[in-house]
Amino acid sequence: MKGATLQEHAKSRADELPGANLEHPFGPDWEVYKVRGKVFMLLTAVTGEPIVILKTAPADGEALRSAHADITPGYHMNKRHWITLSPGESIDEALVDELATESYLLVVENLPRTERPIDPKTFGRKSCK
Repeated sequence: MKGATLQEHAKSRADELPGANLEHPFGPDWEVYKVRGKVFMLLTAVTGEPIVILKTAPADGEALRSAHADITPGYHMNKRHWITLSPGESIDEALVDELATESYLLVVENLPRTERPIDPKTFGRKSCK
């Protein structure tokens, strides 16, 4: 996936998530998506290419870095809990959607129940009626 497309797709997915807000707390070069004041996604091109930084479970981050050449430890973040998506062939739109949603859910599940915009255990699951 190309850089601009990578970021545009990640932004599009974040905009669909309940309670997600775009902020610029680090200046115009950083787009920061938060839910209830907690960061779940960052976008920037300060590295020379457009990247997306997402929260991840440590074991998932390790597996993703092993499986995808375009996924590396989180730029300027805790390397165990954050990953960086860079433009490249090993990342597609479905993976970006999945990783952005998972990052959001990791943050939401650590919020007090009264502040959660969704139930992280059931969000995105199809109901059986």
